[in-house]
Amino acid sequence: MLSSEQRNTYAEALYQALRQREVIEPLTNRTPDMTIEDAYAISSGLLDRRIERDREKVIGKKIGVTSQAVMKMLGVYQPDFGYLTDAMVVDESEALSVSTKMIQPRAEGEIAFVLKHDLIGPGITASDVLRATDFVVPCFEIVDSRIKDWKIKIQDTVSDNASCGYFLLGSQAADPRKVDLSTCGMVMELNGQVVATGAGAAALGSSPVSCVVWLANTLGKFGVPLKAGEVILSGALVPLQPVKAGDYMSVSIGGIGRTAVRFE
Repeated sequence: MLSSEQRNTYAEALYQALRQREVIEPLTNRTPDMTIEDAYAISSGLLDRRIERDREKVIGKKIGVTSQAVMKMLGVYQPDFGYLTDAMVVDESEALSVSTKMIQPRAEGEIAFVLKHDLIGPGITASDVLRATDFVVPCFEIVDSRIKDWKIKIQDTVSDNASCGYFLLGSQAADPRKVDLSTCGMVMELNGQVVATGAGAAALGSSPVSCVVWLANTLGKFGVPLKAGEVILSGALVPLQPVKAGDYMSVSIGGIGRTAVRFE
């Protein structure tokens, strides 16, 4: 377990790396005995700095490392969560600048849930999630790591706000009660070429709904609700795809819709 001073030091280092667009050595290299609890405390410190210094506002939460493909790619074998702020939103009509906003970005197609009622765990079920969801949309999360070369362990990515960078929500929405979120297929294209396909069942081996259940119940242990109006990114259904300036990516999800993101 780290001291409060160590946690604050790491939170400040990650904040400066974010703002300066620089990478730092893995925290777990410096402190191998860092715990998950330490990591979430560091993540909270990073978020506090974004709120206090940059006036960012929390508008949702993200679930990470939910598919076997991403687990194997990163060598991380349990889900985690981070916070979404209003500064992370990318509109479908705008291009995301890699050179001015990102460090080592990767994009992933996901299903986003927009809530109409609070979800307060523990004890949340899949039926509770469906009742509380206003609609689902196709989305991109553009993840980014402040940890050098993506050499992360679970404690590193948790500390770094679950490696969140930016996210884009599609304009096409669907009622989650009218879509089979386990079998719906996903096709992700990069510059007109299919680079990955997946299905809803890739999410924790079940459905994106299971991911939201996990998040609500995990946060509920700490008295943190998922709030009405929040956006919940439910996790990747396909492997992460490195992106660079000039790339164009699209994702189509059966029964829900399509969206795309441009990088410059």
